[in-house]
Amino acid sequence: MSELYPLKFKALLKEKIWGGQNLNSSLNKSIPENKKIGESWEISGVEDNISVVKNGFLAENELDELIEIYMGDLVGDKVYDKFGTHFPLLIKFIDANDVLSIQVHPDDKLAKLRNSLNGKSEMWYVVDAQKDAELISGFNQETNKNHYLKYLENNELPQILNHEKVKAGDVFYIPAGRVHAIGAGIVLAEIQQTSDVTYRIFDWNRKDSDGNSRELHTDEALDAIDFKVYNNYKTEYNSEKNAASKILSNKYFETNILDLEKALEIDSNKLDSFIIYMCLEGKVEIKYYESEKIIIEKGETILIPAVIEHLILNPVVQSKLLEVYIPDQKNDAKSKK
Repeated sequence: MSELYPLKFKALLKEKIWGGQNLNSSLNKSIPENKKIGESWEISGVEDNISVVKNGFLAENELDELIEIYMGDLVGDKVYDKFGTHFPLLIKFIDANDVLSIQVHPDDKLAKLRNSLNGKSEMWYVVDAQKDAELISGFNQETNKNHYLKYLENNELPQILNHEKVKAGDVFYIPAGRVHAIGAGIVLAEIQQTSDVTYRIFDWNRKDSDGNSRELHTDEALDAIDFKVYNNYKTEYNSEKNAASKILSNKYFETNILDLEKALEIDSNKLDSFIIYMCLEGKVEIKYYESEKIIIEKGETILIPAVIEHLILNPVVQSKLLEVYIPDQKNDAKSKK
């Protein structure tokens, strides 16, 4: 069996009523003219949307097929033992050229009850934001089902929701159950559980190109919503130059930010997981297997198989990467030099 190598995938571009052309200007994506592209699915194990490799001798193979063949060598033994051929994360870039619907996602328990594989918790990293752009995350006051339904029925739901002004580099964790919406003028990276289950609550009374309103999921959403109010909805983190700085860690994924001006060695021999890099700025040469090299540029995403335990990330210019993997629940033993 030939050796595994860092894998790039064909982007799955999704047209959305709220999409635009900003993935081109912000992340160098090739967006078809006159298409409202809202999402670029970079790595996906979602049924009927499985990512296809675009580089090397494995080109044209689908991700789930490769997991079946390479198992733990590709995703890590602990990941394979838990998820099998089901890739556990969905990695996206999103262009909210217009405001998204207000929505909520179910947790694992509710999703399974409704015959979905798992729930949907996600995080957002703001790549680009226009002046005064904002998003919605959670409630701004104590509420309950009756209070919530009253505002929803009166077309006043946004009044009781928490609105946050955003800028590039801001991070928000959106656990299952949190009401949320991305506002107009925001480009972001989204890391989430592999799930495409979304309950649309309120869509700003807009119509599609045929004059129809989009479907709402009022009843389904009601069982999923977390009505609690939290002190802070934004994820605070510190970014250190030329190091992997932790942004967020939970049982679903761990995400670090790498702000690189010089080469950084990555030793993941105890991690037992694939690693994903999303290039937000610049260009980075990835050295692996002693002498093999591959380039990742702004707007690209790459999957490093678990069997590759040592990397050197060498920025060609000043660069910024998001690093994502499945953490060890018992002991996050990853070490970096």
